Order: sequence, then structure tokens, then C-alpha cells
Amino acid sequence: MKLYNVAIFVLFLSVVSVFTVSDGKDALVGGWTPIKNVKDPQVVEIAKFAVTEYGKQSGSKLSFVKVIKGETQVVSGTNYRLVLAAKVVSATKNYEALVWEKPWLHLKNLTSFKPVA
Repeated sequence: MKLYNVAIFVLFLSVVSVFTVSDGKDALVGGWTPIKNVKDPQVVEIAKFAVTEYGKQSGSKLSFVKVIKGETQVVSGTNYRLVLAAKVVSATKNYEALVWEKPWLHLKNLTSFKPVA
């Protein structure tokens, strides 16, 4: 029993030391990672897809302006959470879009699209 307790304690210390040594810059698996370049063509393509798809679903006449900021999350594909600017007639508003993509299957799905206050 004493050997078992020592083994558990050593395992606990090993796990704690791994997290202590980490510099915290690496993203957690499944966590959200900020997009460094919102002008990246892939990010812009995802944002344009979100605006177009929202227009199809809602009948809205939005037009894409730019990506303001975003994050990605790796989950059986990639989730993109983007804050983007889109224009209706002459008024530009900000929206948050969540798009899930599986590029190897050429799949994209607009999960949510809502105005940002």
C-alpha cells in the first residue's frame, strides 16, 4: 500500500512539473487560438462564405467588408470564430460568425451568425 501511495505521488509530481515547465504559449488541444493574420486568404474565404451563407439562409443582402479578428479551434476539422464587418446598403455593422470546416472533404458549415453589440 505504501508503494502504491509513493507511485501516485510521483505520478502527480510528474504531471505538475510538465505544466510548470510549459511556457503557456502553446494552445491547449481543443482550445481557441487567436488568428494572427486576419488578411490571410483562407480566413477571408471563410468570412466571405459566412456572409454569403447567412444571406442565403436569411434573405439578407449583406456584403463582406473585412475580418476584424478571429480564433480557430481544432476539432474533427476546424472551427473559425470570426468577428467581421459586413455592409447592408450603406450601413456597416460587425457580426460574429462561427464556421466549421473540413477542408479534406471540401465541407463548410455556418454554425452561427449574429450581430456584435
